[in-house]
Amino acid sequence: MKSSKSIVLARQQAILKLLKQERRIDVDTVSARLGVSPTTVRRDLAMFEEQKLVKRFHGGAELVEGTLKEEDIFLGDATLQKDLAQKEAIASYAAALVADGDTIFMNSSSTTLMMLRYLKGKHVVVMTNNGYAVNMPSDENVSVILTGGQLYYRRKSLVGEFALQSLAKINADKAFLGVGGISVKDGITTSVLQETAINEAMMRRCQGACYVLAANTKIGRAHNFISGTIDQVNTLITCKGGDAREIEDMRAIGIDVVECDVGR
Repeated sequence: MKSSKSIVLARQQAILKLLKQERRIDVDTVSARLGVSPTTVRRDLAMFEEQKLVKRFHGGAELVEGTLKEEDIFLGDATLQKDLAQKEAIASYAAALVADGDTIFMNSSSTTLMMLRYLKGKHVVVMTNNGYAVNMPSDENVSVILTGGQLYYRRKSLVGEFALQSLAKINADKAFLGVGGISVKDGITTSVLQETAINEAMMRRCQGACYVLAANTKIGRAHNFISGTIDQVNTLITCKGGDAREIEDMRAIGIDVVECDVGR
């Protein structure tokens, strides 16, 4: 019997194959062909948009030219699979840290978004600026609150003064932040200037631990815009295979580094 992860990967590869063949697809047609719900198809397309593989439109999506090669689909797209596997492992581990009754912050990262799938059987309040959260499945006990604010279209993140005012009204028990890069020297960095103020506010309004969720390729990496310094991080959740020296330096200054096994 296939694992749920294998089923998900097979479905996503089937959608990528359709995109490669037809360039434009509509949700209802894909749903009927694959025997899955339209919500599931929209969720996969949202992830592909986050990875800049497609441009979505009402009811469907269009492949971004030059993004997919034949081997990406028919040989299993090792890069996409590895990236997805890391995100799933990190999100699953992070969700297990959320306690019943917690109020948590989650930023616009696709990895933090995946946590919603694993918050089952817990009464949790999630405050997020991730517009994709609207289409994510979650337990009925999980209350998702969007910050509101200006929509940063490329990432579907909510930013600006309105979002910051919403965050100022909440004290969270924990904060979970995805990042573009993290290092001892440069701290937490991102490629989107507008999101730095949101990340800063989430860390400032968090009364408990701040968790950074980052794939191993982001360890030691720095983007242009700084969201916070390394001493604002309590725990880094990543996967094995990251920059060993950088991880050693983080542990030396008191940061707890969790290296998840992929495919466990």
